[in-house]
Amino acid sequence: MEETRKPNPNREGDPMADLKPLNIGLIGCGFMGRTHSNAYKRVNDFFDAPYRPVLKACCARSEENARHFAGRWGYESIETDWRKLIARRDIDAVDICAPNNMHAEIAIAAAQAGKAVLCEKPLAMNLVQGHQMVDAVEKAGVANTVWYNYRRVPAVTLAKQLIESGRLGRIFHYRANFLQDWTISADLPQGGTGLWRLDADVSGSGVTGDLLAHCIDTAIWLNGHIGSVAGMTETFVKERRHNLTGKVQPVHIDDACAFLCRFDNGSLGLFESTRYARGHKALYTFEINGEKASIKWDLHDLHRLEYFDHGDDSLVRGWRSVHVTDSDMPYMKHWWVPGLQIGYEHTFVHHVADFLDNLAMGQPTAPTFRDALATQAVCDAVLDSADHHKWETVVPV
Repeated sequence: MEETRKPNPNREGDPMADLKPLNIGLIGCGFMGRTHSNAYKRVNDFFDAPYRPVLKACCARSEENARHFAGRWGYESIETDWRKLIARRDIDAVDICAPNNMHAEIAIAAAQAGKAVLCEKPLAMNLVQGHQMVDAVEKAGVANTVWYNYRRVPAVTLAKQLIESGRLGRIFHYRANFLQDWTISADLPQGGTGLWRLDADVSGSGVTGDLLAHCIDTAIWLNGHIGSVAGMTETFVKERRHNLTGKVQPVHIDDACAFLCRFDNGSLGLFESTRYARGHKALYTFEINGEKASIKWDLHDLHRLEYFDHGDDSLVRGWRSVHVTDSDMPYMKHWWVPGLQIGYEHTFVHHVADFLDNLAMGQPTAPTFRDALATQAVCDAVLDSADHHKWETVVPV
């Protein structure tokens, strides 16, 4: 990384003038590229981070798309070959927002080049690739993290604090779902820009790796290791026209997935995800039931945590809605006054802020590649269980 810049006399009094720059190379200029770019641009406005992210270069296959993206978000330069971006001496950190089938190759190359690596979820196409990525970043000793952003919703982080404080007591149940409805039409093609998630050769899986991976990561973070799973999947539309070939081809992703699991702490889990739940665009919820209390959270009302405490007086015992906006709640002191909530995009700002702080201290930023490998192991076990129609043990990582 570049040395700290000398104070700029033209920016006297500017707290960012003396911050050490961290040059970002973004690979992939789609939706996730936008969320990450926004986070890099806003983090120093609200957090006292030790680095100043510099949008040094973005990379897309199309030069036109790359130039348009760079102009809108303020990247200094573009590339159309990710290998050239990684080879640049002026890039400190590589952010991978490319489709899933490119994660491993890019991450391994970036690690070998000594770059910090930030990778979109899921970590890889499968557990084998995931291990290769973990080996690469750990051998190179480079900073690494995976963008499981829902950990950094203040209400979800608060849930973590409540669990660790013992307020829930022994955990009995964990249930989560992630429901969408955007692929119901049989006329929707598969493959290509915007629809690569329907092509198993590019995505690896369907809702399991795309949506349930979020639920699984959060569950492991909140409730510990998942030891065994029993899953089922369904592909409702068996054939779709492929955007790249123009031919009608079989669909190999899972449109829906549900699984049961046992956590190592003895609790039971129930997970469901589908893109065929008419009326739901992005319904992600979880509920945790303990011996003393229960909590539940809903992405559609993400600034609230629902809490039930059995220790309350019976006359007033019931679910309470905790508005997570006070300054003593996770991350909230950096934003607005109590009562004014934040949204989805802020979770990525939180992730960048944590990454920059940890980078300065030489500490890992969770979830690291190795942390994300645990989620990959569960995803693989769920798909294996659905194929074999039996319980599967989750491979320890």
